[in-house]
Amino acid sequence: MEKNVIPYIHRDISWLSFNYRVLQEAKDPNTPLLERIKFLAIYSSNLDEFFRVRVANHRNLVRVGKKAKRKLEFEPELILKQVLKIVSEQQEEFSDIFENQITPALKKHGIYLIKRKAITAEQEEFIEDYFNQNLLPFVQPVLLIEDKIKPFLSNGSLYLALHMKSKDKSKDKNVDRKKDEDSVYAITKMPSDQLNRFIKLPPREEGRKEFILLDDVVRHIVRFIYPGYEIVDTFSIKLTRDAELYIDDEFSGDLIDKIKKSLKKRNVGPASRMVYDREIPKHFLHYLSKVFDITNFDLLPEGRYHNNSDFFNFPKFDNPELYDNVLPPTPFPQLEEAESIFDKIKDRDHIIHVPFQGYESVIKFFEDAAKDPSVTHIKIVQYRVAKKSRIMNALMDAARGGKKVSAFVEVKARFDEELNIEWGEKLEQAGVNVNYSMPGLKVHSKMAMVIRNEDNGESEKYCYFSSGNFHEGTVDLYSDIGIFTNNSDICDEAYDVFNYLEKKEKPTKKFEHLGVGQFGLKEKIIGLINQEITNAEKGLASGIFLKMNSLQDPGMIELLYKASQKGVKIKLIIRGICSLVPGVSGISDNIKAISIVDRFLEHSRVFIFHNDGDEKIYISSADLMFRNLHHRVETMVPIYAGHIRKVFLDMMDIQWSDNTKARFLSSKKMNEYRKIKDGTKAVRSQEVLYDYFKQRTASL
Repeated sequence: MEKNVIPYIHRDISWLSFNYRVLQEAKDPNTPLLERIKFLAIYSSNLDEFFRVRVANHRNLVRVGKKAKRKLEFEPELILKQVLKIVSEQQEEFSDIFENQITPALKKHGIYLIKRKAITAEQEEFIEDYFNQNLLPFVQPVLLIEDKIKPFLSNGSLYLALHMKSKDKSKDKNVDRKKDEDSVYAITKMPSDQLNRFIKLPPREEGRKEFILLDDVVRHIVRFIYPGYEIVDTFSIKLTRDAELYIDDEFSGDLIDKIKKSLKKRNVGPASRMVYDREIPKHFLHYLSKVFDITNFDLLPEGRYHNNSDFFNFPKFDNPELYDNVLPPTPFPQLEEAESIFDKIKDRDHIIHVPFQGYESVIKFFEDAAKDPSVTHIKIVQYRVAKKSRIMNALMDAARGGKKVSAFVEVKARFDEELNIEWGEKLEQAGVNVNYSMPGLKVHSKMAMVIRNEDNGESEKYCYFSSGNFHEGTVDLYSDIGIFTNNSDICDEAYDVFNYLEKKEKPTKKFEHLGVGQFGLKEKIIGLINQEITNAEKGLASGIFLKMNSLQDPGMIELLYKASQKGVKIKLIIRGICSLVPGVSGISDNIKAISIVDRFLEHSRVFIFHNDGDEKIYISSADLMFRNLHHRVETMVPIYAGHIRKVFLDMMDIQWSDNTKARFLSSKKMNEYRKIKDGTKAVRSQEVLYDYFKQRTASL
């Protein structure tokens, strides 16, 4: 807990609780076997980024002076110790899940991960030939000599640390092989970034599918690399480096140039973690720590294997039983096959919910705009996009065709900075007017606009707002909601947002419909919550139903606690960080919270305020985090069309009824699965939503 008088979970402790929910999916025997392996990869990938960014930040806070620390609301040393303790416990469970649950289950399907000492003579010959043909150019043997040779460890790369003895000394009977002074240490890079981590072996009998990890291949052949030494033992290690760019608060200078220079330093940043095999002897770990200048805060034990995000590339098999049922996105022919998508949007608003519905209508929005001679302008905010993007191609085609196209490119989207800069340069070359990041702010809005001359001589604005990015590569994986609208009240205000992004001119009038970060978003949400408090005090019907990725802003949490104490019933669906603690007597009795982790990443943000029965419903790009409310340009969009409002209410009720993939978030039941009560049917909300949108599309 932080030093707050109200119950409050530090964001990073809460994030670890979220990542544990991912690990629970790998642990769940009801999850198809190879999907469980995928969740191991997701858990590991998440943790790598967490250490590169969040833990690196805590280590830097530990190093600052006492005066600076006094300004913090928490003790960085305490949080760091808690983080390392929790992660260490989770890593032990990770190893248990993989070794004692998943590996035996794979064997039942004829899939074997063979350890080095269990290979056959034929497999040994295959491995040695594989080494000569594939590994030899990449393996980098280096002897370690303290204070004399300190090789640089690449971020995220796997290394085999070797404890060896000189063969000359080992023949001397007077040499005590246990003494450290007779030891020789070395490291050898395992080229998992160049070669497949899982190598198929010739099976010992027909019907078996046998694989060996690249790590064990390197373990087997190192004796050929160090012929003058006897190898006592080998242990894998991995270093994670600080990936934070520290540019968010820079208010002057050429930001693009600064980012480009910082990107070059990302993989050479200071160490934020050295992962090591927990079986490594203390003397060896101590030696490695001294060679690589690693402190105790930087050490984290794991199992025999690291870089488990490589499980994303686990071999595929022709066995549907091993995977989730296929849920192909439902086409939306009303938009996708329309002669003009803009005529359909003018008729009525439309909702798109990926991955349950296809993304083709969003792509068509841009491709039609590029071809339509009546379209004069296209505007978009680019936060994250795919490496290959039809949307970006449509923008470039439109610019080449003479249309006025503008794109705001946020080059501070972490880990996508380089790709965004590349796309920005391509767009500029095609004639798109590109505006880049604002110093001190991130632009996180997910919106686009098309301006079109109509037959009556008037120009009309058509907008698309979403809770997710214009990223064609993630729409099959992320659960996100988008809205097409021609509503003039909303579109006119969106135009003012784009005007601010393009010309840096602050809006001259208050936003009445949109909630916009930097221009009253937080105040608007506060007003909506306070209205529910007022209604409860007057005896009117009240309630708040919020769905988002993260809830962390202390002011918002305190206000939600106040609403609970005034009798407002609050329901929360929070995928990730939840610093609020539901169910605390006298403080949050009226707050209930769940988290849903399933096959698709829950990424949508929906805010519903009861408003005495006349619900106010919003889709948002923003979570209720301090950074979203204070340091970002966000958009919260009202849902006015009645037929769309019903969809939102139905959708949220379906998710709240989940009793298969929902976990409780409370002081007493943290991460406990919501159980199916007697007499009720199982509800897996993502599958129910898939059927819901399929039926809805068919009925339109």
